[in-house]
Amino acid sequence: MKPKAVLIKTDTIKLEQFLKWAGVVQTGGEAKNLIQDGWVLVNGEEELRRGRQLKEGDLVEVEESGSFKVVK
Repeated sequence: MKPKAVLIKTDTIKLEQFLKWAGVVQTGGEAKNLIQDGWVLVNGEEELRRGRQLKEGDLVEVEESGSFKVVK
């Protein structure tokens, strides 16, 4: 399945902010829980840091929510 493109307006965005921007979660607390529970992959690797800086081209996969490509 093709990842959904999510447009960002800055050069980088924090992972937890990206999850809210992409509509995966409603709050930062929800994002924190998803990340800490190991449900989020960045470029195919588990990411446990909610402050991880994403840039154009990064691929974020969220269990049960799909995959999202960072586009600038």
